[in-house]
Amino acid sequence: MSIATSKTGLTAGRVRFTIVAMLFAVTMVNYADRATLAITGPVISKDLGLTPVQMGFIFSAFGWSYVLGQIPGGWLLDRFGSKLVYFASILLWSLFTMFQGGVWAVGAVAAVYVLFALRLMVGFAEAPSFPANGRLVAAWYPANERGTASAIFNSAQYFATAAFAPIMGYITVTFGWPYVFYFMGALGIVISLAWLKVIYSPKQHPRLRPVELDYIARGGALVNLDQPVENAGIAQADSPHWDYLRQLIQNRMMVGIYLGQFCINAITYFFITWFPVYLVQQRGMSILHAGFIASVPAICGFTGGVLGGVWSDLLLRRGWSLTASRKIPIVVGMLLSMSMILCNYVDAQWVVVVIMALAFFGKGIGALGWAVVSDTVPKEIAGLSGGLFNMFGNISSITTPIVIGYILQATGSFNGALVFIGANAAVAILSYVVVVGEIKRLDLKKASA
Repeated sequence: MSIATSKTGLTAGRVRFTIVAMLFAVTMVNYADRATLAITGPVISKDLGLTPVQMGFIFSAFGWSYVLGQIPGGWLLDRFGSKLVYFASILLWSLFTMFQGGVWAVGAVAAVYVLFALRLMVGFAEAPSFPANGRLVAAWYPANERGTASAIFNSAQYFATAAFAPIMGYITVTFGWPYVFYFMGALGIVISLAWLKVIYSPKQHPRLRPVELDYIARGGALVNLDQPVENAGIAQADSPHWDYLRQLIQNRMMVGIYLGQFCINAITYFFITWFPVYLVQQRGMSILHAGFIASVPAICGFTGGVLGGVWSDLLLRRGWSLTASRKIPIVVGMLLSMSMILCNYVDAQWVVVVIMALAFFGKGIGALGWAVVSDTVPKEIAGLSGGLFNMFGNISSITTPIVIGYILQATGSFNGALVFIGANAAVAILSYVVVVGEIKRLDLKKASA
């Protein structure tokens, strides 16, 4: 894609921007629902008498089902399309979020198990979300805008904390922790209805002009990806393509991308699980204060996320290779993320906030995994490929809360936890620099008859 061609993007039309705006809104609610337990956790753990390890396992409950649901979720997307599958996903996870507010009614002992079960259900319901995000970006955006589009929806995870952590902290203190879950569940139901009104595949959108469709198609968008099966021109199957999946996990580039995403997500899951607890227990903040303070690194993460995508696409438009355009922001971002280890050597709260803001700004810059997926996804199994990527990446949603819980219980301090998270950033750098190699769309070999 030449620079001249890329300059026609705005004049071609703006319908594709409404798609990424909807992805941003849905992803913001998605991550806010994941973070409900982080904000309410100090109060819930006190009310139910939970140890740090027990809290770690409850934090991880989401991850177990989220990981297991990735391949089925990806298959559902390839089979039935992003619009309907994602709608069902939003509606279900919102209902299960709302139900968490009622666990107090079953008693303290049973509430632990019910809460764990409901977090499992939220994770399974959310499983198709990010594969669908990647799938829609691949369908709607040309290559030279894909990094920015992916960064926008991915950066919603930080904006979610910035927007909702103060609100959830206020609701917890003023009305009680159950009302956090009631509020977020109701909001998600509203968003699911808006989704049905906004989202279409490119060739089915009632307001998409031919000139914009031509622009995104010429730029490499997979505009047929979400068409009905009989019109898509892409092979669909009634069961997952197991041979295709085998090719993905045996490909060196994809293995490096999976490992990198696992490590990058470890930073994310520290932030949306233990970080508010860190502010309360180790830094002596109140829950309300922690809710507001947590929004500062979140805003920086959001800003870094958008800038990382813009920077990556700018490098691409200026003639840098796709490989360099994606890897440079990832490496720089992860180097900045490692700065959080410095928090172990300072006492002032404001310095801790500044360092964490820098670390999450860097994490935002480096969070280009979904742009890389959109660049590499095979068109035959776009949903499954995104699901596999998200499955490996979100194994850290299981391991990170548990490991930190054990570190905290064994040492009584978060110092080791920050070193653990910083080490994950270092491994992400090594993965992209040493393992991934050239970034390019993967061509799958057809299974012989």
